Amino acid sequence: MTKQTVLRWGILGAARVNERLMPAIVEAENAQLVAIASRRPGAAAAVLAKYAPNEKGVEAFDDLDSVLNHAEIDAIYLPMANEEHTEWAIKAIKQGKHVLIEKPMALSVDDIDAIAAAAAQYNVTVMEGFMYCFHPQHDFVAELIASGAIGDVRTVRTCFSFPMKPARMYRLERDIDNGGGAMWDIGPYAIHTARKWFDGLPKSVMAMAKLLDSGADISLSGVLDYDDGRYAQFDMSFERARRSEYEIIGALGGIKCDTVWQNPDDAPVINWWTDAGEQHQVALPIANHFVEEIRHFSDCVLHGLQPALSIRDAKENCQVITAALRSVQNGRRETII
Repeated sequence: MTKQTVLRWGILGAARVNERLMPAIVEAENAQLVAIASRRPGAAAAVLAKYAPNEKGVEAFDDLDSVLNHAEIDAIYLPMANEEHTEWAIKAIKQGKHVLIEKPMALSVDDIDAIAAAAAQYNVTVMEGFMYCFHPQHDFVAELIASGAIGDVRTVRTCFSFPMKPARMYRLERDIDNGGGAMWDIGPYAIHTARKWFDGLPKSVMAMAKLLDSGADISLSGVLDYDDGRYAQFDMSFERARRSEYEIIGALGGIKCDTVWQNPDDAPVINWWTDAGEQHQVALPIANHFVEEIRHFSDCVLHGLQPALSIRDAKENCQVITAALRSVQNGRRETII
């Protein structure tokens, strides 16, 4: 039997993120776009025509089951509304499909456990879609830290924000419990990036937010306590200028990544310095982290490998997010472990 070399993809939902993911599936040499579906009549066909106009033979459906039941689809990309992730991920898993779930994987640890149990039962691969992790600029940062150049990491600061446009205000119409607001939208990046440079879970979190009448947070900031004077500060907002950055301060120096949400044609630049007076600015090769994410997930499925982003990682991110939201509601520090 010939070994399969290309993972065949279907997309559930005509979300805006398809602007990046659909071309990534097309570009990745180990992936093939087979179909896209949306419940909005004509939406799937419109997205396909806009973002993959030269792809031949790709099907567009006005019902999601046509993709879930498609015999020639191996994997599903799921960019639906946050509160729908669990339901549709499990439906896809039960059809034997591997699933790449756009962040957040789910709105509760219990839901992630349910996804994990289904994935184990049906022997499929599931991963949370943090595309930024696959950009090589973060490998450079990790290697720099491992070299000892900035000493032990003591503080991480993450900032993710952009001014919300009227056409996207629907993100603020649902309350926090139903997946609305900044934390469930861009917050997963801020939390995940803060956690990336420390081992394990933080001990506790303290957070505050500006809440709208809908019960959604439009801005939220907080601090993770990793004990022994190690802190991660996170900030996210839909009413601040666009930022997607992190800064790492060690005992001997610091590192700044100015653009985490890299555009495919932008050359990444990392700045780093030491207390000894060194100042460095390093330009790194251009890379498309969406394409790298698709390549990675496809490679894992095709060769039986474990994804770089585990379900345990998704659970831990969810633990921190939900603890931060409890802190907002309670006005006090919330213990995580």
